[in-house]
Amino acid sequence: MIQVKLFDEEHEADLEVEMNYFLEQLDEHRIVDIKYNVAVIREDEEEQIYCFSAMVIYRT
Repeated sequence: MIQVKLFDEEHEADLEVEMNYFLEQLDEHRIVDIKYNVAVIREDEEEQIYCFSAMVIYRT
């Protein structure tokens, strides 16, 4: 069976920590793919919000 684990953080370092913790628990041969995305939302002239996200596709 194929499953996914989604991650979403405001800072790339937080995403890295969360993903590394999850991947430590997973046997390497079960990983199918990892997708990564960065989105920037500009609320006004002064503020930008970053969204760092990733999806791990793996076999159970």
